[in-house]
Amino acid sequence: MKWYRIPLLVRFFYFNRIWRLSSENNTVYLTFDDGPNPEITPFVLDFLKSEKIKATFFCVAENVIKYPEIYSRIIDEGHQVGNHTYRHENSFKVQKSRYLNSIKNASAYIHSTLFRPPYGKLSWSIARILKKKYSIIMWTWLSYDYRNDVSIEEILSKSKLIQAGDILVLHDNQKIAEKQKNLLPKLIYLLKERNFCFEKINV
Repeated sequence: MKWYRIPLLVRFFYFNRIWRLSSENNTVYLTFDDGPNPEITPFVLDFLKSEKIKATFFCVAENVIKYPEIYSRIIDEGHQVGNHTYRHENSFKVQKSRYLNSIKNASAYIHSTLFRPPYGKLSWSIARILKKKYSIIMWTWLSYDYRNDVSIEEILSKSKLIQAGDILVLHDNQKIAEKQKNLLPKLIYLLKERNFCFEKINV
């Protein structure tokens, strides 16, 4: 099952996470997960700069260490960053202590109070601990850009579900680099046609 738009019931049940933000000025919040990566993140940054758009990048610390110059560019160009763990761990598949250590270790390289769990998976017990230090940022609309069975045309069609205040998820990893280069400009142009404005996340 693909939930492009997260059901209200899910957002209500997991109330201790941020799913939407202010809809003032018809704003949406563009986010990118898994980078930085030299095959796609520079392209994303170039495009965002050309469109005068600020976004939020949830970075994996391993990639920050590998590509510090790209990470620095994200910050230097005025975008927001968030913690996406050290090695993109799934909290349902590793011990609680290991997962928390991953976030802690990542924080040495990613200085942010924003956190997004890889795969969107986060237990209640870990969420309670993280809430003491982090804003847990989820999303309202998921692009499914990482799935081979989801075409660009389908994603663009489902963008009609996007509403003001929504947090949108895209990815900047090597696996989907070529797909993202085709998708991102088309998606942004469609959203601009609907008079959406774009802001980075500040909570």
